[in-house]
Amino acid sequence: MTDESKWRNSGVRVVHANELDINTAQTPGMNRAAAITHARTGAEQLWAGTVVIHPNAKTGAHHHGPVESVIYIVSGRARMRWGDQLEFIAEAGPGDFIYVPPYVPHQEINADDKAPLSCVLVRTGQEPVVVNLNIPMVEEPEEVRWVDNIHRDTGH
Repeated sequence: MTDESKWRNSGVRVVHANELDINTAQTPGMNRAAAITHARTGAEQLWAGTVVIHPNAKTGAHHHGPVESVIYIVSGRARMRWGDQLEFIAEAGPGDFIYVPPYVPHQEINADDKAPLSCVLVRTGQEPVVVNLNIPMVEEPEEVRWVDNIHRDTGH
């Protein structure tokens, strides 16, 4: 077997938009579709797919255990709340990325009451870990503009 033939069926995979799998965990007000899974592509450490959050829809407070998540905003406006009482808030729009570390309590919200929020979601791991939380939520969360260790908000 040559290297070329070895990689033909075990190399790059393309999952076309019309081939996404809607038989994945769903949340009311959201539509998820899986693209990259172990069953579809052989992925061992990643799960990727799309999520559309209906206008004015939001999740409850939750975390994803040891799983890291990255959300890429395709269209619409995302509002994220996080913290032990969801006391922090930030918004993201088209072209923005959101990183959610393991175990961080958070809530995803479509900040628009008229348009859907369309995102690409990538997670470490294949299991759809969701730990729903019954936590008190602050009325007025603090807006956080922190991006990374280089571009911190200085309050000016």
